[in-house]
Amino acid sequence: MTAKIASDHSEIAALDEADTLAGFRDRYILPEGLIYLDGNSLGPASHNSLAALSRAGNEEWAEGLIRSWNTAGWFALPSQLGDKLGRLIGAAPGQVVVTDSISVNLFKLLHAALSLRPGRRVIVAEEGSFPTDLYVTEGVAATAAGVQIILESADGPPIEELIGAETAVVLVNHVNYRTGALRDMRALTEKIHSAGALALWDLSHSAGALPVELDECEADLAVGCTYKYINGGPGSPAYLYAARRHHGSLRQPLSGWWGHARPFDFETGYVPARGMRAFLTGTQPILSFQALAGALQDWADVDMQMVREKSIGLTSLFMQLVEKRCAGLGLVIDTPREPELRGSQVALRHPDAYPVMQALISRGVVGDFRAPDVLRFGFTPLYLRYRDVADAVEALRDILETEAWRAPQFARRAAVT
Repeated sequence: MTAKIASDHSEIAALDEADTLAGFRDRYILPEGLIYLDGNSLGPASHNSLAALSRAGNEEWAEGLIRSWNTAGWFALPSQLGDKLGRLIGAAPGQVVVTDSISVNLFKLLHAALSLRPGRRVIVAEEGSFPTDLYVTEGVAATAAGVQIILESADGPPIEELIGAETAVVLVNHVNYRTGALRDMRALTEKIHSAGALALWDLSHSAGALPVELDECEADLAVGCTYKYINGGPGSPAYLYAARRHHGSLRQPLSGWWGHARPFDFETGYVPARGMRAFLTGTQPILSFQALAGALQDWADVDMQMVREKSIGLTSLFMQLVEKRCAGLGLVIDTPREPELRGSQVALRHPDAYPVMQALISRGVVGDFRAPDVLRFGFTPLYLRYRDVADAVEALRDILETEAWRAPQFARRAAVT
């Protein structure tokens, strides 16, 4: 069953009519009748990404075979894609490589940060961080003698007050994955630097959704993924950033052959490559790289300020309509109302959030659930319409009013939520 169009109000129609980003929707492949509000978890395929993937498989691999490492430029892709992606995160060329996963890259960068601050043994992070960040941080602490982890908690002092003389690095999410709350990158980075520590930002829920200015904010390090707002495909490779001022001093622990200065000399000892290639480890996933290359074509002419303005418009409309149409139905908005304090998603709390979301999905409105009680909706400005927002709220209202979510099939937990 697809989502029913619930409103053709002139105000909504006028917003879509005035939308300067409306033409970008045609670049993406969206099932007919589906309202997709989960691009903050997995973005849709684009015509460019599928064309690039087809070309990589049918021509570069099938025809070129091993020659394509040279003839198709496979070997250079980590740096080339890094520079293209750098435009979306405010990084000048030569400071980003695309490689591995966030978890692996975070492990590299935390170790590298500790090596830059050898007299300090404290990592400060957020208790509400995406769990993999915490798991990896625990793993780093287990392999680095004497390292202590201090976490900002909901009922404790803010992260700024946890940074001290023993802090080596502060790991912080630019946008909170659950609530959508946005950190002030410039102000927090200045605070971290004033204590002599390094700032490591996780951009997973901000890159591609709003302007990010790593260089201008003087961030030290950053990680992020490419399968959410950037639309690189399921499991597409992540990226990492290191400010140029740290190049030559950083040493990452996973010293594989792709990070060697001369990998095809097959030397016995390890000599790190210069610059960001030193953060590479093993052979790269070329088919995923080429799909990402196609996805990045879609961003070449995108104005990120326009993306941000529409994002604020979409999220503001959603919250206004939820308050108006779903009043008294058990929903609590858990995302900051102030536009400057949120990313491009809205979180609603409800005691039966899981079956409510499953009922929504059955009606063609796709968001996701985050334990224990969060209905999470992502708003991706390049392909969402204002009418989609209005129709999604109407479907949510009907499900809650009729208690359609109580149907037994909606309570069955799937492996991925």
